Amino acid sequence: MIFESHAHYDDEAFDEDRETLLDSMQVHGVERVINVCAEVQNWDRTLNLTEKYPFIYGAVGVHPDDVGSLTEDGIQKMRELCQMEKVVAVGEIGLDYYWDKEQHTSQVFWFERQMEVAREEKLPIIVHSREAAQDTLETMKRVNAGEIGGVIHCFSYGKEMAREYLNMGFSIGVGGVVTFKNARKLKEVVEYAPLESLLLETDCPYLAPVPYRGKRNCSLYIPYVVQEIARIKGVSEEKVMEVTRENGYRVFSKTR
Repeated sequence: MIFESHAHYDDEAFDEDRETLLDSMQVHGVERVINVCAEVQNWDRTLNLTEKYPFIYGAVGVHPDDVGSLTEDGIQKMRELCQMEKVVAVGEIGLDYYWDKEQHTSQVFWFERQMEVAREEKLPIIVHSREAAQDTLETMKRVNAGEIGGVIHCFSYGKEMAREYLNMGFSIGVGGVVTFKNARKLKEVVEYAPLESLLLETDCPYLAPVPYRGKRNCSLYIPYVVQEIARIKGVSEEKVMEVTRENGYRVFSKTR
């Protein structure tokens, strides 16, 4: 069975067939899905999914590209939502200097504030970091994020940076990108990192694996990710699914 640690089924890309698709998940071996918020206005949509589907759990947070919408009232609301039974993480939060939609100082401030909520509510964090490797690491070290724990989602850096996060006790999120021919760095990280530190994810509707690259992604495509991880690490696909499933339950303990 598959533990999908990062999906966005609240996204409008699923508006036409969301119910049909989600109804098919467990039949196809998807045991758990963490639906991850990126915007304040989508918190309710994620919560609705967790109420409708027993196998879907939620993470509440604000993506760095949208922190301009965050206020202290929003932080208080996030804190309240974290106390709900099926909210299992704070995320996705972090830094994104690729799109540069928000000032770097603002991104860092709200990243820290959201990590504070996670610490207070004793939940793991789901971290987004793009083109912001050093600032992300320094910010997390400054607030002792290793005491909070969680996952570096859609990991895009090299082995040296992976070592830093693994030493802090964080897991590495691996999705469809690992199947791309040009994903040399990620393949090296997968080879280097213990299987016990990897989580399966899609980031759907984005980043579909080969042979669906460029199309809408979904959790049903995770077996292609499993296949590539198994090849890289020289283990069976069953082993990859079994270990990453247990990893998911360990990181997101409220999903048990």
